Amino acid sequence: MALNQLNQRRLETFKRNRRGYWSFWIFAILFVLSIGAELIANDKPILVNYDNKLFYPIFKVYPETTFNGEFDAEADYTDPYIQDLINEKGSIVWAPVRFSHDTIDFELSGSAPTPPSKTHWFGTDDQGRDVFARVIYGFRISVLFGLLLTFLSSVIGVAAGAVQGYFGGMLDLMAQRFIEIWQGLPVLYLLIIMASVIKPSFWSLLFLMTLFGWTALVGVVRAEFLRARNFEYVRAAKALGVNDATIMWRHTLPNAMVATVTFMPFILSGSVTTLTALDFLGLGLPPGSPSLGELLKQGRDNLHAPWLGLTAFFVLSVMLSLLVFAGEAVRDAIDPRKTFNQSAAA
Repeated sequence: MALNQLNQRRLETFKRNRRGYWSFWIFAILFVLSIGAELIANDKPILVNYDNKLFYPIFKVYPETTFNGEFDAEADYTDPYIQDLINEKGSIVWAPVRFSHDTIDFELSGSAPTPPSKTHWFGTDDQGRDVFARVIYGFRISVLFGLLLTFLSSVIGVAAGAVQGYFGGMLDLMAQRFIEIWQGLPVLYLLIIMASVIKPSFWSLLFLMTLFGWTALVGVVRAEFLRARNFEYVRAAKALGVNDATIMWRHTLPNAMVATVTFMPFILSGSVTTLTALDFLGLGLPPGSPSLGELLKQGRDNLHAPWLGLTAFFVLSVMLSLLVFAGEAVRDAIDPRKTFNQSAAA
């Protein structure tokens, strides 16, 4: 689909920011790779060719009897006995890393945590699990959580700020007082209470953080709508009988998007660090879940294994830096002052 002239200028402005442009592509590649984490790090084979039939253990559970074993339970592909049975009549295609995020290596050369080696590229944690595998799965969970939280918070915050700024008056006054009270609630204490009542999970944490994080963009959007509602074209639209929803969507919301997009990279980065902090404090994902915060906690508890804390630190640093750099490029591309000034100079 061809882009109109305005979007072409925005795309050109985005590409001119080399740091942000390449940060976007590097982050996109890392995120796509993490989506297919099961194909990179897994203790189950990607493909099994047995007796001229193809099996896909990473997608489907097969009992031992499928490969002429003795039990009806799921086959343990790490067992040399099962591997010998398969190799007698076929072959196995493994992932590059033969450990999943919850695989415990019982054949370590020393006591866990062990340092990086040819078998475990980033070493193992204090439970004998591969750190590289947990980083890949933890990266995926962190980014997905951050994207979902940013999207939901932005939608609610933009809608609330738009209604306040456009209509103003008593509605704006009452909503502002409510937001001030809502922002004053001790979120950490509420999370501690909720963690003792319900079992923390990805979706429960997302719901709770959205419940308290939607106010981030309200002030910015409200200010833009308060300013834009007095513009001549908005008054002209009202005089022509255009309904309020259409005016807000087509005429005033685009003015607020520049300020909104400016803050979104920081909201996304804050969402990732929020999940990391909760996992570090033990209030985040259930125990055993792959998490960068849990890896940081292990680094603190095992100072004699510096690779644990350093791995989590570098992964978080690179992730957040790429997000911020890409967000700055998107912000500049949407800003009409930079878009048209650079186009005129060219």
